[in-house]
Amino acid sequence: MVRATWTDREAAGILLREARRAARFVGYVAASASLAGAFLVGVLMGQAAFTRRSIPRAEAPPPRGDGRYGTNYGGAPLRLVMLGDSLAAGYGVAKPRQTPGALLAAGLAARLRRPVHLRNLAVVGSTSAMLGPQVEAAVEWRPDVAVIIVGANDVTHRADQAAAVRHLASAVRVLRATGAQVLVGTCPDLGSIRSIPPPLRWLARRWSRQLAAAQTVAVVEAGGTTVSLGDLLGPLFAAAPHRMLGHDRYHPSVEGYARAAAAILPTVVALLLGEGAAPSRLAVDQGVQSLPQAAEQAAHTAGTEVTGARVAGRERGPAGRWVWLRRRVRDAIKPSDPAPDAAAVPSSQERPGSARPLSVGETL
Repeated sequence: MVRATWTDREAAGILLREARRAARFVGYVAASASLAGAFLVGVLMGQAAFTRRSIPRAEAPPPRGDGRYGTNYGGAPLRLVMLGDSLAAGYGVAKPRQTPGALLAAGLAARLRRPVHLRNLAVVGSTSAMLGPQVEAAVEWRPDVAVIIVGANDVTHRADQAAAVRHLASAVRVLRATGAQVLVGTCPDLGSIRSIPPPLRWLARRWSRQLAAAQTVAVVEAGGTTVSLGDLLGPLFAAAPHRMLGHDRYHPSVEGYARAAAAILPTVVALLLGEGAAPSRLAVDQGVQSLPQAAEQAAHTAGTEVTGARVAGRERGPAGRWVWLRRRVRDAIKPSDPAPDAAAVPSSQERPGSARPLSVGETL
């Protein structure tokens, strides 16, 4: 069983230390000890301390949502597995059908007219370095498709980016070796969280986008596909925070999770059908680009899919791997509970990510 040891308060403490480092850098640059430099130092440290105090404590893990969806359809069920952190697990929702995994399973069943069996292995608090046990459990289950959402904790903990990306790429390669299709929702833009005030929010945005771009390159090279989450909910959060944010003002609400799942679903459908079988209306192609260029663009544009491509029969050009950039049409997803007789899941001793008491303050 995997245990997430990081807490949001610890993460905020790391942000505080990073703010202090940034403050020292500012102080060094402003060698003249100007009033402007001193003011910025104080602002960064004060904001980080405030953020640390304002993060609510977690009270319970999210519901799992494991089971069979689309039971009115015939045929062997597709196997969908969710891996990653609280965004993959659906922290903050009250009902199993409201979790991202359940939303994707219900959407897949409706779109493919085939039953879908969901297994949610995501663990609240996970960093990329903690994906290993989740991947091992997934491999034993042999899924048809795996969806990974991870990265936010790597940013808040200021984990080594290169190491985080290596762990993610390894997870993708292992899953692809089993024949599973793999989609990664890249690191969300923490700069879109209004509870973090600027200029600290600007630092969080920079770190998030850097990691998202690096994740995209690593995942595609490992044989997976990415969809950028970025500030997908940022504009809506600003316009209607009571609708798009959960009670803790950090995680998405039920509606926010539904919007994120809707951005991912069309790409999952295309991966399972094969691009030749998927209706053309589902994709708005933005052309073929080199992977580094596409990764940078996707990190700045939420909802962008990056997947491998060939040009004149070749996967690589002068600037690196060829990829397609696409923005797919999103369909509304109707929540659906799993069939009662198919919802049974292994005990917490048999699988990572099972419901368990959270550490104080643990939310991501």
